[in-house]
This record gives sequence, C-alpha cells and structure tokens, in this order.
Amino acid sequence: MPLQRATIARLAPNLVSELGRMVVQYNPNELSLSKGVQFAEVGIPGLDVPLQQFVRGEAETLSVDLFFDTTEHGMGEDNNVKPVTLLTDQFYQLVRIDRDSGAPPVCRFTWGETGFPGSNLSGSWGSRRRENGFQGIVESVSQKFTLFSPLGTPLRATVSLRMREYQTLAQAVEMAAERVRLVDENQTLDQIANREYNDPSRWRELADFNNISDPLRLAPGTVLGLPA
Repeated sequence: MPLQRATIARLAPNLVSELGRMVVQYNPNELSLSKGVQFAEVGIPGLDVPLQQFVRGEAETLSVDLFFDTTEHGMGEDNNVKPVTLLTDQFYQLVRIDRDSGAPPVCRFTWGETGFPGSNLSGSWGSRRRENGFQGIVESVSQKFTLFSPLGTPLRATVSLRMREYQTLAQAVEMAAERVRLVDENQTLDQIANREYNDPSRWRELADFNNISDPLRLAPGTVLGLPA
C-alpha cells in the first residue's frame, strides 16, 4: 500500500474547489484535537448548587507539528545546499491575508484515504463533519529551525500549526438541523411554532428562548434555536 501523506489545501471562497494543495514532507508523529462547550450557571435561591444551562458549542481546534529536512541535498558549502525554508514558507503563508477575501484562507487538512483520523467511526457526529478532512482557518503558525549549514542556511525545521474549525452558516445549520431553524421570507413565529410543535401558541416560547423583543419584525435568515 502506498504511503498516504498528510496534505493541507487552500480552499476557494465556495469551500469546494481548491486553490492549491501542499503535501507534508513527513507525516506527523502526533496530532491533537480539542473541543469545548460553554455552560452558564443559573442560580436559584435555596439551592446549594446552581443549575447548568448549555449555551453553545465552541470551535474544534487541531494542533500538529510538521517536520522538514533538506540535508539530503548536502550540508557543505551553501551553493550545494537547499534551504529548508523553500518547503516551510508555503505553510507559513497560511496566516497571511488574501487580497481578494481580505482574510486568511480557509484550509482543509486531510490525511489518508478516510480523509481525517476518526472519520470512519460509525454514527459519530464528528465523523460526518470530518469525512472530507478538517476544515478550518490557521490561527497560528511558528517555525523552529534546528540545523544549519556552516554558513547559516537553515536545513531542518519544525512548523507548528494550530487550526480552528470553520463552518459557513449553512453548514452549521445543517449539522444542527434538529436544534435550529433558519427563518424564511415572510415567515412568522407562530407559523414556525405550528410546524415544529403543532402548536402555534408556542410562538412566545420561541421568542423568549431566542431573546426576540419584537416578534413582528422577524428578519429572513435569522437563526432560531428550538427549545425542547
């Protein structure tokens, strides 16, 4: 079986097509994923412990160290060596602002035939989200040079990347389809309550749950949370 190398692709604004793909020189030995959620404490007089109210999820983050080495091209005089920065600079550029979008590019990290570690776990919400790789923005990148030629040309380096999960509004709503709804044109809260709960009178519950002060001014595209 041929070696499957990890890659990082720069995505076009449609987040489907790629503007370029970078292949790591060596697959990483370690890869870290972390994700958290936010809860708010609801204090009730007379209770020893406050209730915990779920607020929202936090973006998942990926951290990985990538190793690069160009000593195979020589370590002697500088006219016979290849600077390792020729390989690392393209990864370092992932935090640079794109002229067209005015922001750093959205990227996709993939590794292996399954797209990303854990993407083949049946029934996992995260696996469905990551089956095509980890989609996110590079929020930090650093280079550490560990070997130089006699004249100071860097020959070995470790690039540390930290990516933060990125989703469009449509993608986020799709993943949370049972918890949120997008308001359509000319749609009212009582119509949404009737569709979701078969009870149009629950419009006030929707308004309170989403902190809507004026239910008659419901803008199209508003994301509504659905109480249980």
